[in-house]
Amino acid sequence: MAIRRRTLIAGGLAGTAALAFGVKPGDRGGSHDDYSRQLSKALQVVNLVRPTLVLDYGRFLANAEQVRKTLIDGPGRLPARIVVKSLPAVGFMNVLMQVLQTQRLMVFNMPMLDTVLRNYPDADILFGKPMPVAAVRQWLYTESNRDQLRNIQWLVDTPVRLQEFVELANTLKKTLRVSLEIDVGLHRGGFATPKAVKEAVAFAKENPHIEISGLMGYDAHVGKMPTLFDMQEDAWNACQQMYKDCVQVLRDSGLTPEKMTLNSGGSLTYPRHALYTAANDISLGSAFVMPSDFEKPSLKAHKPACFIATPVLKHVDPALMPGLEWADGLRRWWDPNTEQGFFIHGGHWLADPVSPPGLSLSGLYGQSSNQELYLGSSTMSLQPDDYVFFRPRQSEAVFLQFGDIAVYNAEKGRIEASWPVFPVSA
Repeated sequence: MAIRRRTLIAGGLAGTAALAFGVKPGDRGGSHDDYSRQLSKALQVVNLVRPTLVLDYGRFLANAEQVRKTLIDGPGRLPARIVVKSLPAVGFMNVLMQVLQTQRLMVFNMPMLDTVLRNYPDADILFGKPMPVAAVRQWLYTESNRDQLRNIQWLVDTPVRLQEFVELANTLKKTLRVSLEIDVGLHRGGFATPKAVKEAVAFAKENPHIEISGLMGYDAHVGKMPTLFDMQEDAWNACQQMYKDCVQVLRDSGLTPEKMTLNSGGSLTYPRHALYTAANDISLGSAFVMPSDFEKPSLKAHKPACFIATPVLKHVDPALMPGLEWADGLRRWWDPNTEQGFFIHGGHWLADPVSPPGLSLSGLYGQSSNQELYLGSSTMSLQPDDYVFFRPRQSEAVFLQFGDIAVYNAEKGRIEASWPVFPVSA
């Protein structure tokens, strides 16, 4: 019996060991690919040895051409409205306004509005989120700003906010153009039923200083819905039905929807709108630069065009755990991807390392905006002053964290321009 028990224990230990080896992490380390090596050289030539946002201009332009071909030259021949928060640099605007033949911009706060108007005083501006009326009032204290009102559509999401804009317009004796935000399924606010839209339009028509300029229905949820059981298709159809019903409300109220701004869209759904839509004005921004959150089937024709480049400051080998040095050998034996450490310049961005492959954030040190630690295997040859490349998960806010954007020409292998970004704003 004792012999059998020892045999069972030994067998159990052997099985446990076999199971452990079965899930033991493999070496994920690698080197920069040709693209990253060439980009590294280009950054070194211009002495960009700090965290830098890099735009691959060729890919960016190809994405813009894809939008032009799909949306503007597509079946519906729909105009594009550029989402400024996702592309916060005049350089982006200059290129896209020419390629897409549009003056339509979407802004999201008052400082952004000021920057846009300084550079594009004739732009057609639609707010992408409702502003507190106090912020609008303060902005309109400047007399010259009132001259721009003809080009601005303020977003209104509730009867209360509409009332506030009516009071402001009456006080100023100036016409304010307002677009009604409608809830097409995202459930992030806005008028939730055609009846609510009808009541808002009726109230606005009683006030001569308020002009209903159109509707805005953001459908970001559609592109992120599962395709299982036609959930995505059903969400799209529900979105379109709500929009059609609200357009009919405008028509029944004596307005002419065809002459109004019927805005919808988003980067993930613009290809759907290109085929059929109740809208006549399609917003998008991230599709031009493709941060990783937008890697969805609807954008499979688009290429990643933005990266964060930052140099390695320190290389430690082995990468010891503070206070747990005695256990470090076991950790490195178990996971070969923890053998070396690389402290980078900066960190804690909404971004993930993509080159060289195999880097992972140190769970012990955690995130740091100063010197973030990434771990890698012994097969990685990174040294101080070498670059690590990250792919942003989103462009809004992230693009404002690095100063001027380095514009990269991959065909020539060089940095060809530097685009100043907008002032930081929320």
